[in-house]
Amino acid sequence: MHILLTNDDGYNALGIQTLYHTLRSHTNHDISIVAPEGQRSATGHSITLFQPLFLTEHNFDGQQKGYAISGTPSDCVKLAIQGGIVSRPDLVISGINLGPNLGTDVFYSGTVSAAMEGVLLGVPAIAVSLASYEFMNFEPAATYLSEQLDYIVQHNQTGLMNINIPGKPLSEWRGVRVTRLGKAVYENVFERRVDPHGRSYYWQCGNLTQDLEIDTDLKAIQEDYVSITPMHSDLTDFACVKSWQTIFDKK
Repeated sequence: MHILLTNDDGYNALGIQTLYHTLRSHTNHDISIVAPEGQRSATGHSITLFQPLFLTEHNFDGQQKGYAISGTPSDCVKLAIQGGIVSRPDLVISGINLGPNLGTDVFYSGTVSAAMEGVLLGVPAIAVSLASYEFMNFEPAATYLSEQLDYIVQHNQTGLMNINIPGKPLSEWRGVRVTRLGKAVYENVFERRVDPHGRSYYWQCGNLTQDLEIDTDLKAIQEDYVSITPMHSDLTDFACVKSWQTIFDKK
């Protein structure tokens, strides 16, 4: 199996590099890296249309080639699959991200969007995040994914699996839960400030309210479980389709 690794933290980020070396050590899969050249967190599913995309080639292990791209995470997946800079992958893995990608935050996440881009292009995908900004050891998360990878792929033929892993030592994990996306609601405040040149600017901050119902990804991570959330790209509200059809049929 050929695996494409990407992320939104940048080509040289510890998460993706740890995952690469762990997969090379624990599996027999072919692995390519096509990732942003620098930090691209919270870029969502944006793509680059009005600027060129520059590639920087990296050689590693004396065998593999990797590419750092000047664009967004979604650009990386598009360029890898449709631009042909590597052979077509059988699986896209986006991560390991530093910090969680839970609940409605997935709509802003470059990590999740890169994985979803793979799905849109017909390649099953996994987004994986370490749900902490303080615990910087990616080894347990990388080892877990490498050990479970074939089983997950076997049962994930076309969609996206969003996996969040507790930001704690393996001994403190309590197990695995299959979850739904919870709701992370931000009460944003835009603080107005003035720079030394007298220009006004705004700094975004605010408070976070979370949906902690038992079946959500947010609750699973709070209770130190690995959270696995199956996702797909169809945002249609099927519960409303028939009622809206009835409404417009009467016009």
